[in-house]
Amino acid sequence: MEKIYSLKDPEILLHIVYRITDFKNNREDIIDDNNFLQLSSLKMKEGKTFRPHRHIVREGPRYTIAQESWVIVRGSVSVFYYDLDNSLIKEVVLNQGDCTITLDGGHTYKSLDKDTLVYEFKTGPYTGQENDKIFIDADCKSDYKDQAQGEAFTRWQEKYLLQQ
Repeated sequence: MEKIYSLKDPEILLHIVYRITDFKNNREDIIDDNNFLQLSSLKMKEGKTFRPHRHIVREGPRYTIAQESWVIVRGSVSVFYYDLDNSLIKEVVLNQGDCTITLDGGHTYKSLDKDTLVYEFKTGPYTGQENDKIFIDADCKSDYKDQAQGEAFTRWQEKYLLQQ
């Protein structure tokens, strides 16, 4: 597992790369409990089962951020990771079975193979693109934390991210 932290604020975990070769025995929680998106890996032996269950509605935090994960089903993609100030900080190639998680910062993907298949998971509810994302332009120098999200992001960060 590779964790990619902000170069601008090294305390903030932005992205995680989890490869199919990273699976361990049993269960591993990949994402810290303080994030909106939760992800675990499970390596199961034949016959492994779980007690039947359903999930309950519960009260949640007032402020949310769309956190996203991609699992490569077939093919490969280049992932470009961006820091809090929208600067490119890393490029990684993901192959079949690999997973990427973006908790903060920005990203984009480029398919490297014909007919690449990907599962995308993200926090919801989805209320439209204008409430979900900010596009990063080549000349974009704004500070994501302060200008783009403003006061709401700052309060969310103080309450959730700084507890890590």
